Amino acid sequence: MTGIDSVEIRQAIIHKVGNPTRGEELKLSANNLTLNDEIVRGLLAKYFLAPFNENDQHFFTHNSDVALNTVYNYVSAIFDDPKSFTGQSALLAQFLYSKSTHARVKEGELYVALFHNVPFGTEYIEAIGIFKSETRETFLKVFSHGQSWEVGAEDGININKLDKGCLVFKVNRGEGYVCCVVDSTNKQDAQYWVNDFLQLKPYANSYHQTDQLMGMCKLFISNEMQEKFEVNKSDQIDMLNRSMEYFKTKDQFNLDEFSDEVIYHPEVQDAFKQYKQTYQQAKEVEIHDDFDIHLSAVKKQERAYKSILKLDKNFHVYIHGRKDLIEKGYDEMKGKHFYKLYFDEES
Repeated sequence: MTGIDSVEIRQAIIHKVGNPTRGEELKLSANNLTLNDEIVRGLLAKYFLAPFNENDQHFFTHNSDVALNTVYNYVSAIFDDPKSFTGQSALLAQFLYSKSTHARVKEGELYVALFHNVPFGTEYIEAIGIFKSETRETFLKVFSHGQSWEVGAEDGININKLDKGCLVFKVNRGEGYVCCVVDSTNKQDAQYWVNDFLQLKPYANSYHQTDQLMGMCKLFISNEMQEKFEVNKSDQIDMLNRSMEYFKTKDQFNLDEFSDEVIYHPEVQDAFKQYKQTYQQAKEVEIHDDFDIHLSAVKKQERAYKSILKLDKNFHVYIHGRKDLIEKGYDEMKGKHFYKLYFDEES
């Protein structure tokens, strides 16, 4: 998130939340942080807010009524009465403790903060942040000792690496607010933060449509297509490159147009559309056949669209286009596969 220099931390508190299945405790703070040091306030604001992508928007959900979502209720109580902040933060910690039973959930510090002047579109509004640090790192501390210098080691939190966080903007209350979320640890094994604790779902906006479709497309090309069709690695990379080029140059996504321009072969097109249906059911998301392409989502996914052909441990070939200038073969005398590359200049 950018433009956070104007953000004010009105209230903040830290609670210690362990994993009850390992006998770790829940330790609640009696008082809020004092935050008299301006430098510390600035560092905390950066630690809390910088990792969020304001385009990646979610909302609180519940099977029957969002008003029954536990975190939604505690957050609403703070917005309604800031004097209830300390008590409501303790309730949030207790609820998180009850959801921290997965074997991979680590003990850590839970921070709850009430912000003022948080950028949201063209406005500056109130927001509530819920954050958890789980990873401790060792830092070197250089200090003077007489006329010399010594080095010591201290454990602490890296302010450039937020483990988990949720930022709740004071808008769209009836629809579950607008939330941004960070979950950088245990993504595969412990989805307790997003699913069990917060119970968030993404808005079906252009950002999430683009992000979901591109993620699905990469999985299809890298895994599904290889299982169902005879395709080599260079063909996969070529299709990944064509996919990325499509999203970079088009303003709108159209499923039929994408199939014709990127996938080409009718049988692969049918498999892709079937895979889309399967993916939606498995991920419990809806990806439209037509939507506006969001460039921020394209830039995010671009990091995952790797165009590297790895040949044993000897060669890495970066392929950016022109599949017609690559030939694959097999040398029977040497008993090895080979690629032949055609080019004009060497640099």
